[in-house]
Amino acid sequence: MIDAQETFAGSWPYQPRFFDGNGFRQHYIDEPGNGDEVFVCVHGEPTWAYLYRNFVPPLTRLGRVLIPDHMGFGKSETPQDRDYSIEEHCDNLDRLLLALDVTNVTLVIQDWGGAIGGSFAYRHPDRVARICVCNTIVPGGRVAAGTASVADHDWFKWVHTPAFEPTLSNLSATALSVMKRIGFERTGHVDEHWIRAYASPFPTPESCRGALQFPRNIANPVTAAFMLKLIEDNDIDKVKAIPAMCIHGEEDRAIPTEFAVANFKSLWPDAPVVTLPGVGHFLQEDAPEAVCAMIALFAQSQAGSG
Repeated sequence: MIDAQETFAGSWPYQPRFFDGNGFRQHYIDEPGNGDEVFVCVHGEPTWAYLYRNFVPPLTRLGRVLIPDHMGFGKSETPQDRDYSIEEHCDNLDRLLLALDVTNVTLVIQDWGGAIGGSFAYRHPDRVARICVCNTIVPGGRVAAGTASVADHDWFKWVHTPAFEPTLSNLSATALSVMKRIGFERTGHVDEHWIRAYASPFPTPESCRGALQFPRNIANPVTAAFMLKLIEDNDIDKVKAIPAMCIHGEEDRAIPTEFAVANFKSLWPDAPVVTLPGVGHFLQEDAPEAVCAMIALFAQSQAGSG
């Protein structure tokens, strides 16, 4: 857990806010903007809200920008008595966003943000105006048999090697290498402040609890059961009716491009898809200007649809 006032040499200048309604101190930022849009950006593994730092200034030209840290990440606490299941993370986001009473939301979801942010769209489609799917998959999507899946790709294979647990238990020293393994290409801007920003949430093995569990959740039958129940208990047609777009970095080593696009198209067959060569899983780091511009353009083109 990072000190609340830490700005990493001014690269994260946003006022910290905290929500206690989930039984732990959950950090988020809530930056006011100049328009009526509400952008909720949801991160994944092993990052935190800092991943979206370059999105905040452009998106606040259109509206409010809200970015939470998941339990066990960033400036949020890492309770040691929680399972860190996907259902827990989904419930945490749900309670936070309902407490903030957000509507007209543009969801910007990446990595595990796809499942966690997607669950909010399933449960509250009336609050979601549009969805920007970035290097992730959304619950309810279907992919043809024979399509290379997450289980076939480099990151998931590595998760099952002996190196996984010691590496993920020492993220204070390995955060950059883990991100590169998942798919981070544009490393030229990495400096000591960047390293500190991504390493600081994980000073001890105990603080890595959430980061260790996310990859384990991929093949956990509890995750699949929760996703199935989420889809069965809600109206998938309402999710399909939400305007959506897909942006996918082709150098992703966790989620194959073909798989991600097929998943997206099965839900939104006529929606726009952009794949970016030379861009990895962390497209917020590899191509922030281009990705943010596409999200802003999409939100503006869909204004009034929520």
